[in-house]
Amino acid sequence: MAHLLVIEDDAAIRASMIRALGDLGHAVSSSPTGMAGLQSALDDNPDLILLDLGLPDLDGHSVLSMLRAVGQVPVIIVTARDDDPSVVKALDAGADDYIVKPFTSELLDARIRAVLRRASSSSEPATITVGELSIDPTSRQARLGDQALDLTRREFDLLYLLASRAGEVVTKREILSEVWRQVYGGGERTVDVHLSWLRRKLGETASEPVYLHSVRGVGIRLDAPPS
Repeated sequence: MAHLLVIEDDAAIRASMIRALGDLGHAVSSSPTGMAGLQSALDDNPDLILLDLGLPDLDGHSVLSMLRAVGQVPVIIVTARDDDPSVVKALDAGADDYIVKPFTSELLDARIRAVLRRASSSSEPATITVGELSIDPTSRQARLGDQALDLTRREFDLLYLLASRAGEVVTKREILSEVWRQVYGGGERTVDVHLSWLRRKLGETASEPVYLHSVRGVGIRLDAPPS
């Protein structure tokens, strides 16, 4: 069973898709507009999104671009537009597949299963090691030397993001986008608080950093301490 998000403005089509996909064993949520769909995608973290192109507030291509700016959730375009330029534009913008209305629920389910298989086989995360710090995203466990770190979900996601870009300065805007799934600005104080908690668990402070180094006015860089 997958958690699917349907972004479709036509109430009858939306209800039909929800019913058919639910009967096939999927958990389904839905949104009638692009902006509501974006918020649902950020809040609910679906396994796959079914996105209509003809939305009342935002063009589906714009919604797809915004989704790709904050993550790599698989997206299948569900559209009445069967012209090549529209399909090519969607695929070039990062859509994983497309299906043209009308279609059977069996065909749609087959496309969903195929996209999820591809996503699963291509996204097996590896353990990251920086100095004595090791982070396993599969088990969501982090260790500092022989000591297991007791991290909250946000702290783990924050540490994993910084470690996956070790040596780079990651801006607070990027952190908000990747960890808190906030498309727009604000919330930097939240980042600061979580960094403070994370530093404490790593046995360091902002004034005496070991792994987490603040770059004033830019962001945070995670580096291995000198050997």
